[in-house]
This record gives sequence, C-alpha cells and structure tokens, in this order.
Amino acid sequence: MDATITNQLQIVYGDGSLGVRGKNFHYLFSYEKGGLESLNVSGKEWLYRVPKLTFWRATTDNDRGSHFSTKSATWFGADMFTEATSVTVNVDGEELGLPIAPENNRFSANEYASSVSLTYTFLTATTPQTTVKVIYTVVANGQINMQVDYTGLAGLPELPTLGLRFVMPTVADGYSYAGLSGETYPDRMAGGQIGTYEVDGLPLTPYIVPQEMGMHMQNSSLTVSRSTSLNNADASTETGLLTFKQLTDSFAFSALPYTAIEIENATHIEELPAPRRTVVTIYGEVRGVGGIDSWGTDVQPPYHISAETDHTFDFTIQPTK
Repeated sequence: MDATITNQLQIVYGDGSLGVRGKNFHYLFSYEKGGLESLNVSGKEWLYRVPKLTFWRATTDNDRGSHFSTKSATWFGADMFTEATSVTVNVDGEELGLPIAPENNRFSANEYASSVSLTYTFLTATTPQTTVKVIYTVVANGQINMQVDYTGLAGLPELPTLGLRFVMPTVADGYSYAGLSGETYPDRMAGGQIGTYEVDGLPLTPYIVPQEMGMHMQNSSLTVSRSTSLNNADASTETGLLTFKQLTDSFAFSALPYTAIEIENATHIEELPAPRRTVVTIYGEVRGVGGIDSWGTDVQPPYHISAETDHTFDFTIQPTK
C-alpha cells in the first residue's frame, strides 16, 4: 500500500525522528534538533536548518538612540540559544508521547494517518525563563499548519519581534506576496497599498550601517521561488515554489539573504557576506521602528511588544510545486 494511493500520510517512526510522506512531498521531523529538519517537495529541499524561533531584529538607528537593544539584549541570546526541552506526537487525535526507540518498534513499515501533529516546547535562554510552543500539524495533502504559543512572564523586557525563521539552502529567484506594498512596519504602514506584488531576488535596503530591513506587514500569502539546489543529483532546472498563507490573522514577513544576527554583526554594508541562503521569517509580532525625532525617542506605546503577556500566531505552509 502507498500513501499516494490511499490519499493518506505515510508515517515512518524512526529511532529519533518522524517521517511523513505523501504525493510529491517528504517531511522529516527531528526530536533532538527541535523541529522540521527536511521539507522536500517534488524533489527540492526547502530547509537548510530546522526552523528557529525569532526574538531579535537587527538594531536600528532609533534602537541605538533610545537604548532599546541594550534594555532588551536578553532576547539576542534567546534568538541564538533557545532549545526545545520536550516533544510530543499526536496521530489522528491519539497522543503517542515521544515514540523513540525502542517504543517505535511496535509500528510497522505501513503506517498511515489523516493528520499528524508534533508539539515542541522551548525554554527561552533568558532570565527569567519562559516557554514557547511550536506546533506542526500535517494533513493529507501535505499542508503544514503552524502555531506558535508564547507564554508571557513578569520581569522579561520588551520583545523586539516574535516569529519563526526558515533558512533555505540557496538564494531565491524572488517572491510574490499579497499584502501591503513596499517595506512597512506597524508604525510605518500609511503609505502601503493592499495588493499582490512580485519582487525579484532578495533586495536589501542600502543603509550605510546595516540594520533592520525588509519587513512586509498585513499579508495573506507569500510564495518563494527557487530554481537552484545544493543537491548535486538534482539536474532539474524547474523552479520550485513554496507558499506561506494566513490561517487566523494576517502575518508579517521578511525575505532576505541574511539572518538578523548576520546583519547585526556588520558595521558597514560591504562587511555582509556574499548571499548564499534565503532567510524567510514569518512574524506574529513586530515592534515599531520609531523615528519621531532625530532617532532617539522611544516608539509610541501601541507599537511595543510586551514579553509579560501571552502571544499566539499561526500560518500554513503549502507545497505548491
């Protein structure tokens, strides 16, 4: 029996991972590494690293002037070093706990299901520490529904952002999205027009000193296109597409060739390395950028992100091609 015939997901219970297979897609979830390790659609791999929780954005001129980054520096460490502390698996509504070896030996090579959920619980590398849950739910057509649940805790400084970062193996050809035009932030949306837009490559805002850039607010969808691969056996020149879509609410995103930490470390634009990857970050919360005067006054109260209150956001990943 085959997953492409049964119109269900084929589940492979590994010693330290869970495989999910269907027509034209193969996913691999690592228990140890804390998330989706492989997202393969029609033979093209879309992940270079496991998706990571994102708490930091590259420091802006206004952040420096208002000393925001200094006050919230704990989130820099959390962005880099937060790790998963537990994983649970749910198949068709049945809680399986963590089916690692030897528990996984009770499953056959022909296991099928309509849906599979994995819940990863992370403990932030902050003082005090709080928890964040990332829930992956895969359904039979290969769609992955994502949910991020952040637990607020008194004593934590304000968040720069809250998102989930996907690093792709090669530089994208470009992307299209449905949302506000241009680069927008919560306190910089008045000039944006709702529509559908196409962007070539992964453009950077040419700041002399690299800083936060490339944010797009109020989106219902984002499709990334890539024709290149790191797989030497992949001779296909066909462009692959991966789509992120709104579930409950619109989302913000950035699509850049660098992580926020790489941008943070460059003091001049020529210090940025040659582009090698695509970094797509889907955000549930974004702090404003300010700029009320000569870069120093704090952003207005509606555009802060409290770390002392709960935050939840969701979206879906669709294997377009």
